Amino acid sequence: MKKLLLAGSLFFTALASEAQKKTADLTIIYDAVITTGSVEPRLADAFDGATTTVYLKGHHSRSEMVSALAKFTTIHDSRTGAGVVLQEVGGQKVLIRMTADNWKDKNRKYEGIRFIPSTETKMLAGYLCKKAVAEMKDGSSFVVYYTEDIIPENNDYNSQFTNLKGLPLEYELTQGKLNIRYVVSQVSLNPVPVSKFDIPKAGYREMTYEESKRGRKN
Repeated sequence: MKKLLLAGSLFFTALASEAQKKTADLTIIYDAVITTGSVEPRLADAFDGATTTVYLKGHHSRSEMVSALAKFTTIHDSRTGAGVVLQEVGGQKVLIRMTADNWKDKNRKYEGIRFIPSTETKMLAGYLCKKAVAEMKDGSSFVVYYTEDIIPENNDYNSQFTNLKGLPLEYELTQGKLNIRYVVSQVSLNPVPVSKFDIPKAGYREMTYEESKRGRKN
């Protein structure tokens, strides 16, 4: 009987430990560091000193990239797959609506991404992080440091990390010829207001995802 009680206790302790790792409410702030000498100084200036803040609450996510020259916000609902992108550049404010298929198309390059673990570790924002090399189907790769101490309930908030078994606290992102390294500056587990995921009803010029793609080609 004692053995059964001990086994049961260990089982429920393991379950509790696993449940504690996952969190529904999370705020992460990253500093953007330009790591590539850019031949496009204007683009580099747009990201100079930028910060990215990610808000998670259940199936809702909001990512804000703010610099001195621009602001880009993505709001996504992992339950429906739909989302919006808000762009504020040079006084112009644009709202791009995205269906679940649009979201999938926008993030298609991350399909099949694999994370190859390493023995290297480092401390970031007080969390022990493991290093991994992400390999994508186009042959490109990037480095990410992630902690297993925090696992978001919503792992679809960023298609880049859907398959990552933890929370990325440092990673790379390529924008055209520009390479940007995001390094965490703050992590908060406090409740996130539901209002963070409200979509503006006025003040933005609306366009579809298809229209925005045509605009990028012109």
